[in-house]
Amino acid sequence: TANPYMGRDSVEPYLAYRDKGVFLLCRTSNPGGSDLQFLDVVGKKLYEHVAEIIARDWNAGGQCGLVVGATYPDEIARVRRLVGDMPLLVPGIGAQGGDVEATLQAGRTAAGTGMVINNSRAILYAGKGEDFAQASRQAAMASRELINRFR
Repeated sequence: TANPYMGRDSVEPYLAYRDKGVFLLCRTSNPGGSDLQFLDVVGKKLYEHVAEIIARDWNAGGQCGLVVGATYPDEIARVRRLVGDMPLLVPGIGAQGGDVEATLQAGRTAAGTGMVINNSRAILYAGKGEDFAQASRQAAMASRELINRFR
C-alpha cells in the first residue's frame, strides 16, 4: 500500500496557513500527461490516487484544491466524484481545446460551483503594444460570458 503522506512534506509549509489555500497538480491538460498520470498505483490511475490522498489525508483544514485540465471532461468528473466539493482549478479552456460546457457539466459541485476556470492564453495574447489592455479586457469578458452561458 502506498504511503498517503509521501510527498506531503514538500506541501506542509503551505498547509500550515489555515486561512489560505493551495492548489495541487492532479491531472494536466496536455496529451503527454497520460504517460505518467495513468500509471497504476495501488490499483488506480496515478491522478486518481493523488486526488484521493489529497482529499482524504492532506485537506484536513479544507484549504486544498486540485488542478485538473479541461481537455479531459471524463477525468474531471472522476476527480469530482473522488473529492466531493473540493475546489478545482481548471486550465485548458481556449487555446488548449477544452470545451467549456463539458467542463462545467463534469466538474461543478451539486451547488453549481467549485471551479476556477483559467483561460490565460486568450487573455495574455489578445493584443500587442498599446491595444493590449483593451484587447485583454475584451478577451477576459468574452471568456466570462462563455462560462456564464453554461452555468
